[in-house]
Amino acid sequence: MIPAEFDLATRLDQHAAADGSRVALIFAAEQVTFADLALRSDAVANALLAAGLGPGDRVVHVATDSPALYELLYGCARIGAVLVPVNWRLAADELDFVVKHCGARVVITDRPDVDAETTVQPSNFAHWRDTATAAPLPKITIDRNTPVVQMYTSGTTGRPKGVVLAHRTFNAVRELLDHAGLDWLDWRAEDVSLIALPAFHIGGMWWATQALNSGLPSVVLPRFAAAAAAAAVRDHGVTVTCFVPAMILMLLSDPDIATSDLITLRKVAYGGSPIGPDLLARAIETIDCEFAQIYGLTETGNTAVCLPPEQHWPGHARLHAAGTPYPGVAVAIRDSGGNELPTGMSGEVYLRSPAQMLEYFADPVATAATIVDGWVRTGDAGYIDDDGFLVLRDRVKDLIIVSGENVYPAEVEKTINSHPDVHDSAVVGAPDDRRGERVHAFIVAEPDSELSCNDLTEFLSRKLARFKVPSHYEFVESIPRNPSGKILRRDLRERFWVGMDRQVH
Repeated sequence: MIPAEFDLATRLDQHAAADGSRVALIFAAEQVTFADLALRSDAVANALLAAGLGPGDRVVHVATDSPALYELLYGCARIGAVLVPVNWRLAADELDFVVKHCGARVVITDRPDVDAETTVQPSNFAHWRDTATAAPLPKITIDRNTPVVQMYTSGTTGRPKGVVLAHRTFNAVRELLDHAGLDWLDWRAEDVSLIALPAFHIGGMWWATQALNSGLPSVVLPRFAAAAAAAAVRDHGVTVTCFVPAMILMLLSDPDIATSDLITLRKVAYGGSPIGPDLLARAIETIDCEFAQIYGLTETGNTAVCLPPEQHWPGHARLHAAGTPYPGVAVAIRDSGGNELPTGMSGEVYLRSPAQMLEYFADPVATAATIVDGWVRTGDAGYIDDDGFLVLRDRVKDLIIVSGENVYPAEVEKTINSHPDVHDSAVVGAPDDRRGERVHAFIVAEPDSELSCNDLTEFLSRKLARFKVPSHYEFVESIPRNPSGKILRRDLRERFWVGMDRQVH
């Protein structure tokens, strides 16, 4: 068992002391050992102190993944600072909001559109890190509840919220599984991990820390590409990884990827969306390894529910379920009044996990609305079946998930409506075999305008991340609304989901 005083930096130092020569990170031709990572993160801590940072200060990283990101993570952990990994695909306005909202004074980025007190180019990161004067780090109190990572997730009001995560987020589930003797997401001494999801995504950051906490090597990809992922598995003997289903589809659809390239994989965890039965059957036949579905939110500290490997086989009735909560994690289904519903009845899914967030940064109102009596309101609708498995049916919130990325309609609609030739708009999620869902926009153009789909795409691409830009536009005469003026989004979505068992893909 991991000791109660565990924190990220403590465990790193334990591995560095036990076997410092063991490889921690593999990045192209570079190999970073646990001793290297410990020393470099020490240097990063000194560089942050030299910049005037201390406990509670935020450090933004907005660049593709590399070992520098994990040096920052552990450097922040050593001094009580908080790493804010940000999606490098965000538009300038979106990024500017995040940097200002979290009050970051140090930003690691190669983007020219970032305004901060100290901006460090990734190409100059090692120089910045190593020119700070080395000194013993100050003694500060760091425990399992100390904030260490802050991740931004889009909000229904169109502005993202900063989800504050503590050290316990990155070890609690491992503790629960070890204590229960379950191998749903297990780590073996010979394992090599592939970090396929980006670290600005809770799935990527969480997965990376699981291997590092276990003293095992991980291959870091700057960004996911099917060919690069397959090459990493083949060349480094990767045995475990975590994908979103869209990544699995890309791997299986690439004619240049041979079955032998993936032969070393023994377990694939996946999340972000359910896996289709046809895709799962192809994956099992081609990759021939165990699969485990994980379900959770950034707010729950990633996974809270798991559909274990033994439930994964083609045609099995359990594949309709998201899974069962880990021992020590609780799930409840409640009605709109917060009353718990019995087995089989649908309502909003509530989760309670020792890994869940501390708060939304500087937003007590949103925090109180999401964490209710210790439970996280997920905004997802579902029910618990007779065997205790959680089955998801729809989203209470309007969230659209495109290849594992969260898109909120209100944010996209607000941007669309800022176009001078748009009178009104509504955005919904439609099923997409490749990405899980796609963004479909209904547009009411101003009278006599000559607005085109290309005009909207060009306009939105300057203001939104690419995955948020609608892939389809439909020009209509009006947007259906209820008497209070709210969009009747379910009416707009319905025709896309007719005949489907669930209203999330």
